[in-house]
Amino acid sequence: MKLTISRESLITPLQSIAGVVEKKQTMPVLSNVLLEAEDNTLTLTGTNMEVELVGRVTPVHVDQPGRITVPARKLSDICRALGDEAPIDLALEGDRLHVRAGNSHFTLSTLPAEHFPNVEDEPESFRLELPQKELGRMLDATAFAMAQQDVRYYLNGLLLEVDDSHVRVVATDGHRLAMAHCDMQTGCPEARQVIVPRKGVLELARLLDDVESPVTLVIGDNHLRATVGAYTFTSKLIEGKFPDYNRVIPRGGDKLILADRATLKNTLQRAGILSHENIRGVRLNLSPGQLQVFANNPDQEQAEDALPVDYQGESLQIGFNVGYLIDVMNALDDAQVKLTLSNPNSSALIEAENDNSCLYVVMPMRL
Repeated sequence: MKLTISRESLITPLQSIAGVVEKKQTMPVLSNVLLEAEDNTLTLTGTNMEVELVGRVTPVHVDQPGRITVPARKLSDICRALGDEAPIDLALEGDRLHVRAGNSHFTLSTLPAEHFPNVEDEPESFRLELPQKELGRMLDATAFAMAQQDVRYYLNGLLLEVDDSHVRVVATDGHRLAMAHCDMQTGCPEARQVIVPRKGVLELARLLDDVESPVTLVIGDNHLRATVGAYTFTSKLIEGKFPDYNRVIPRGGDKLILADRATLKNTLQRAGILSHENIRGVRLNLSPGQLQVFANNPDQEQAEDALPVDYQGESLQIGFNVGYLIDVMNALDDAQVKLTLSNPNSSALIEAENDNSCLYVVMPMRL
């Protein structure tokens, strides 16, 4: 294999793919990136067996086609450290890849391309196209609520649900729930639900830009495949049954509060400084026209703050994990936030005042 490529063309896909490749691997080849050169195209592939990312660079001056795997991080670090001026020559000589640019020369170890695992192809069962910015908005609005290393493995990911007129994503860790949807005619004959693992969600979100150009999603029985520009991303799906999120959404709350989102967020952050380090609990005291926030910790330290709100109902005391509330404030875009409560033991329903495309549920705490 022998080719010449500009640093600018190589570094962007290489850094994206190095993000998929994890440093500590049980199989050495999984720390490598697969390089395939042919027909004036260089294809780069990285995988951790759960997700796979393929990037294509063209046009590339290919003198000799070939395939080889090299350490992803090292090649990425070399490209980052090189200047923009000189093109990069990659040449496979024996079992070493020589990287030359200007006066710089690096020799990297390799492993045969045959050792590199392939994500198996499977028949697609449904194909969907939607704007990158729309999918990116939904992932940004919900991904923070995914569980991390929960024994209920189906919570360590994001539910993607498609029916004939909606695309919906839902994440929950058992203490809070985030849901976002967009209305679109999908042509999906019956509702489909798949669970995309946490790593897959985070890597897919990194690929998306705030543009109208489409991302193509192909949903199979075991994999989700997304094509974004010159990249093809594949993620295994989590087998399991996602909880019925409709049962979690509180209905019939009679206490409706409107507040300035930024002011509420700042108030929560200030009070949260003196909350218990582990449980992060704060107490909200709701009364007509005002919301007070209290926090304390085992060192007998206390915080007390308040903000004006649009509320005319009965008084209420309720406790929450302050971090969960702040996460929701960060996920919303609207200037005004709407909270619906009913009693101290019921979850809070949180939405933007003028946008019903996202909703959040946060369970209360006993303090």
